[in-house]
Amino acid sequence: MGIGLPRHAEIWLPGYLRSLVRARRERRQRRGVVDILLAVADHYEPLHGGASAEAGLRRVERWAREYPVLAEPFIDADGCHPRHTFFFPIEQYRPELVDPLAGLCRRGFGEVEVHLHHDRDTAENLRAGLNRFTATLHRRHGLLSADGAGRVRYGFVHGNWALDNALPGGRWCGVTRELAALRDTGCYADFTLPAAPSPAQTRTVNEIYFADCGQAGPKAHDRGVRAAAGRQPGASELLVVQGPLAVSWNQARRGIVPKVENGSLHAGHPPTMARFDDWLSCGISVAGRPEWLFVKLYTHGAPEANAAMLLGADTAAFHRQLTAGFNDGGRFRLHYVTAREMANIVCAAEAGESGNPGRFRDYALPRPPAAAGRPAQAGEASGQRPQAPSGERA
Repeated sequence: MGIGLPRHAEIWLPGYLRSLVRARRERRQRRGVVDILLAVADHYEPLHGGASAEAGLRRVERWAREYPVLAEPFIDADGCHPRHTFFFPIEQYRPELVDPLAGLCRRGFGEVEVHLHHDRDTAENLRAGLNRFTATLHRRHGLLSADGAGRVRYGFVHGNWALDNALPGGRWCGVTRELAALRDTGCYADFTLPAAPSPAQTRTVNEIYFADCGQAGPKAHDRGVRAAAGRQPGASELLVVQGPLAVSWNQARRGIVPKVENGSLHAGHPPTMARFDDWLSCGISVAGRPEWLFVKLYTHGAPEANAAMLLGADTAAFHRQLTAGFNDGGRFRLHYVTAREMANIVCAAEAGESGNPGRFRDYALPRPPAAAGRPAQAGEASGQRPQAPSGERA
């Protein structure tokens, strides 16, 4: 970070300071139990670094083998284990690399969504590629949700943070009005952000909000309308779920140089309770529902060094401390959620739902077929799944 401002802080620092004021105000508004919704969005690239197909398969099989061992000892307020959302890159698709992840989904340990790296692309090519890939994931592997009309829906992460031509010169994208292409092909929410220290970072910080897909020009998601109880999204809007972005004094070097905390989990930077305090301090919530706190982290979990941390003792220690300190049912309830479940809970908050958000994991978009047969969560044994109001969208 250095002595001065971090790179490109002029983009996000004013928004961050405003978010601190809002988080402090909303903290005073909370009543009763605070619900913490924790999701990990993994930009999961088995062929990262030019790995061979054989090396990629070893990486995937390691996750299929070791993630249940890591997750099974820990249980949240709804009876769920930690769950992982694998945002799988279109350009790396091979059936044998996806099948083990589908197996994890069937066991209730996660879900698969869509990731994409592209450059100098066109809207036509993008739409065609998204439609082909989402159909393949759904029909061949039983992945991705489908709405009440049978339309396949997906969550999205953009490679290189370059969502909607957000990088200078349009590198690593190239598609004007990319948000509209996502929305039109079934995307229910984008989970790319935060991007700091990249210049692709938005001025909007620490928010769950709706970007206008019809807006002209690049980086249409730079600003938007915050998700709020009682407000329903417009037909041209796309949900954007941001993770925490903070200036951390808990991690200050030599106690005097603060560090940028962007929710990244990687080798040498595992989850800790000090970092968790920073994530909670961002106060990411839906307006009008300040007692539901959304913590969306990200990682690149396929490479060996990152996998060793994410599947190892440091992450297990974090979950041990987390479930011990933030799942007492009185002050806090912890909910391990997938990206889809997090978006569903946002939708429930918008519709005015309250109480335990764990009841709304499948509120608007149902579980993917591969996960539909997993054991019921707490509160689901009666078969009475909360339903979205007529016409509800995620």
